[in-house]
Amino acid sequence: MTMETTKIKALLQKYFEGETSPAEEKMLEDYFNSGKVESSLQEYTPFFEGISALAGNNRDRALESDIMDFILESETKEKSKYRWLWQTVTGVAASVIIILGGFLYYQQQKSFDDTFKNPDEAYAYAVKTLGYVSGKYNQGLAGLSKFDKLQKATEPVKKGFAPVNEFYQTLEKLKSPAATNGIDKNRNEKSNDSI
Repeated sequence: MTMETTKIKALLQKYFEGETSPAEEKMLEDYFNSGKVESSLQEYTPFFEGISALAGNNRDRALESDIMDFILESETKEKSKYRWLWQTVTGVAASVIIILGGFLYYQQQKSFDDTFKNPDEAYAYAVKTLGYVSGKYNQGLAGLSKFDKLQKATEPVKKGFAPVNEFYQTLEKLKSPAATNGIDKNRNEKSNDSI
């Protein structure tokens, strides 16, 4: 193997890992198009000849521009959809926090005195108050019935992440010492059975 062949093999390795500079790629193209390719590297010649042929073609700039415009427009639509969803969720969360904060502040400002001497009156008033709060709570929940639309909008994202989550769960199972110990125990039991 010559020094040049060793260098070309190293460049090929870098090329297929995506770490070559344009000058190194040009060097590879020139080598494989020179016709003086060592027999062990002949299999790469058609690949680099094809790349050279494609690079020599004049591309239709209008088509490239149209494709890039379509891609950018699609990304913008996708981002605006999620931006609307994010704004809605954060708006609801902020409203809940403000209401709870105001309620807690109001509660701290009041001094609590025993207002009822008779426990039956206190019980009746508590039932009345809880009924009022329950009614208001149910009215608030009725406004959140549109939350189902929000959940339906996030379903494609959840489905998209499902394979990734399964992959990571499988990796975790493989990494856990209990799983490997169980495998080792099974192997030991099988080997003991065969003895």
